[in-house]
Amino acid sequence: MEKDLSNYRKSYEKSELLEDNIPEFPMELFKKWFHEAEESETEEEANAMTISTIGLDGFPKSRIVLLKRFTWEGFIFYTNYNSDKGKAIENNPNVCLSFFWHGMERQIIIKGKAEKLAENLSDGYFESRPEGSKLGAWASDQSTPVPSREYLDHRLEEFEEKYKNKEIPRPSHWGGYLIRPISVEFWQGRANRMHDRILYTELENYDWKKERLAP
Repeated sequence: MEKDLSNYRKSYEKSELLEDNIPEFPMELFKKWFHEAEESETEEEANAMTISTIGLDGFPKSRIVLLKRFTWEGFIFYTNYNSDKGKAIENNPNVCLSFFWHGMERQIIIKGKAEKLAENLSDGYFESRPEGSKLGAWASDQSTPVPSREYLDHRLEEFEEKYKNKEIPRPSHWGGYLIRPISVEFWQGRANRMHDRILYTELENYDWKKERLAP
C-alpha cells in the first residue's frame, strides 16, 4: 500500500511570535498561550499533550496524556506508576512534552525532568476524580497484557462491588508527576514555512536565556 502525501500544503498565517512581545519567563508565555487555546473554538482539549519517554528497551515512546495543572515549577499529570511510562520515568526521568494546537498553528516543546508528586497532592487530586475513574485506577494494571475485554469489565465489576457504598482510596501505584522544564520552545506557524521559533533555556542561576531558532 502506498499513498503520496507530497502535495499536502497549508500556509500558516494566523499569528506571529516576535522578541518584542514575549515575557522573560517561559511559564508566563505558556499561561498566555494556554488561555488562548482554552478560549479558542478550534481546540477541543487544550490540555492534551504528548509525553515522550525512553523505555527500558532503549526506544523512545510517545503517547497522549492530559495536563492537570501547571505552576511556576512546571507541569503536572497523573498516571499509573507501574505503567510503561512510569517504569521509563523511574529508570530515566528525562522526558519531553509537546502541545500542538493545530487550529492556532502553534506548538510548544518542553524538555524537562520528571519527579513524583508528594502523596498528599496525589491524594487530593484522586479525591476529586469521578467514581468511575477511581475504580478504573484499581481495575486496570496499565500496560500489562490481558486476555480479553471481558476480563477488564469483570475486574471493574469486582472493584465496584468491593467499594460499594465505601470511600475509594487512592492506589499506592497511582499518582502524579511534576515535569520541571529545562527548555521550552514556542513555535508559531508563519507563511512560506518561515515559522517563528523562540527557545527558552534555563541557566544555572535560574534565569532563562531566550533565542530565536531558524525554522
